[in-house]
Amino acid sequence: MKSGNTTKTVSRSSNAGVSAAVNALPPPVEKDSPPMTEQDLAKARRVPRVTTLRRALRMTQEQFSAEFKIPIGTLRDWEQGRVEPDATARAYLRAIAGNAEAVAKALMTYRLPATE
Repeated sequence: MKSGNTTKTVSRSSNAGVSAAVNALPPPVEKDSPPMTEQDLAKARRVPRVTTLRRALRMTQEQFSAEFKIPIGTLRDWEQGRVEPDATARAYLRAIAGNAEAVAKALMTYRLPATE
């Protein structure tokens, strides 16, 4: 007697189709942390890039200020959003972000020319 159960063989190509379908699904929305709306993003407090850079280097404000010869008050103003770095300061910060060690080394070895 023949059983009513049949075994279906799944080919690799159909597995690929299932994978593609699963990957096309939107990510699940968590109740505790739904995606941010445009309004939420507009209200969100922005972290100044200089803060992110300093933290990535694992430095305190005092260390960063001393290492890169930036006045501590200026650094705090940038980080607290009171003042935006000007174009020259932004270029300097990009150099620090690109190779902080080389910038620090250049600052340590630079000597002002002697005045007569």
